[in-house]
Amino acid sequence: MVDAKSILVTGVTGYVGGRLVPRLLDTGHRVRVLARDPARLQGRSWLDKVEVVTGDAISEGTLTEAMKDVSIAYYLIHGKQGRKDNAERDMEIARNFANAAGKAGIGRIIYLGELVDPTADLSPYLRSRHETGYALHSSNVPVTEFRAGMIVGSGSVLFEMIRYLTEREPLLICPAWFFSTAQPIAIRDVLSYLMEAIDTPDSTGRFIEIGGPNRLTYAEMLIEYAKERHLKRYLIRIPFHAPHLSAYWVHLVTPIHWRLVLPLIEGLRAQLIVRDEAARNLFPQIKPIDFQSALHLALGRIQRDNVETSWSDALVTVAGDIKPYKFTVEEGMFIETRQILLDLKPEAVYRSYKGIGGGRGWLYMDWAWGMRGWVDKVIGGVGLRRGRRHPDELRVGESLDFWRVEDVKPNRLLRLRAEMKLPGKAWLEFKSETQNDKTLFTVTAYFAPRGLFGFLYWYAMWLPHRFIFDGLTRRLASRARVLMSHEYG
Repeated sequence: MVDAKSILVTGVTGYVGGRLVPRLLDTGHRVRVLARDPARLQGRSWLDKVEVVTGDAISEGTLTEAMKDVSIAYYLIHGKQGRKDNAERDMEIARNFANAAGKAGIGRIIYLGELVDPTADLSPYLRSRHETGYALHSSNVPVTEFRAGMIVGSGSVLFEMIRYLTEREPLLICPAWFFSTAQPIAIRDVLSYLMEAIDTPDSTGRFIEIGGPNRLTYAEMLIEYAKERHLKRYLIRIPFHAPHLSAYWVHLVTPIHWRLVLPLIEGLRAQLIVRDEAARNLFPQIKPIDFQSALHLALGRIQRDNVETSWSDALVTVAGDIKPYKFTVEEGMFIETRQILLDLKPEAVYRSYKGIGGGRGWLYMDWAWGMRGWVDKVIGGVGLRRGRRHPDELRVGESLDFWRVEDVKPNRLLRLRAEMKLPGKAWLEFKSETQNDKTLFTVTAYFAPRGLFGFLYWYAMWLPHRFIFDGLTRRLASRARVLMSHEYG
């Protein structure tokens, strides 16, 4: 066990970081987290048990504050993928982090990087992740660098890609990258390695490749998934890699945006397998589970609606990697408001609108929402199929179909910011306010047009919106009545 100093965890709104924090707390560690926007941590069960430092990791001033009295720092920052300027920004953040850690006298940095084939011509994405590790080694602070390939877990991006492709396509055209060998590892085992490194001093200053016991091609993983789900799937192999075409196809048939998946597919040309035994020698107590067991556990979590974190929690969208927009009413913004006074408790109304979207759908003219999502996919947007992490829980910052949750106030408010492609900015807001022992239910659509096309778009959509949002408001009110009757009989 480390001393009484804090452990700093970065990347806590991401897939791995969001799962690591509660495990550190469960083992008695003091945890400090760094977040650009702490509002995105609302709803996490562990939030009141950690110290939160607000700031961007690219700022050395922020890092100095975050690293004060810290013994170990986890570097789990994962910037936007692809493009030279993104890679340069990732390197700058890593160098700043290493320098700040050296000045703060931190004992060690623990980094989760990517498993790579050192003999291969690395894709820009894998090269960036690889070089990030070397940048962290540039200071006098020792680094433990884990390198993992495909992580299998409910919500991980490559697992979700396999899941959606297998579920939705009985016949799969498989480019050459489907037949590259990988060594998938369960998220639970990744977390075990990250945790055990704290009390394993021999891991200091090491590059440690980690993977599960199975070496499989992605085609074999698809077949294994199909067996688990009792599905018959047929694969047709083609000899080309076709990364861009593959990414666009994945974009159309899954919730995953092509910009997110393209760098991953480009990296799958190489054989991403473990080539040394350091992990086994340093951590003999960790016995990674096989792919089928990891698959079974992941599907079980999804079926129980018990997904802790998801790839879509990270702000990597067509809107860019931005701080969530703070709502203001500006001149020139179009506002549509609908109100119903209900003889119901605000809790029931809130539960009604909080559960919208995902598998439950949009309650009224669901086909129209689906069509809008399909159009968005076709023109390069996120589409409707991202769904939601949990059918009845929402956190600030997570995705909900083609929206991003911007604000949640229990029993009072839900505000969604649109992430579909639009000539402007749009929000959809639901409110439930007590008024004379009743509840005033308000549904408001906001649109800030951009240029002439933005104005034309709004006027073109005004009539469809009138039908859709009128119907949506009524259906949500009806659902609230049902929820109220079930709860109070």
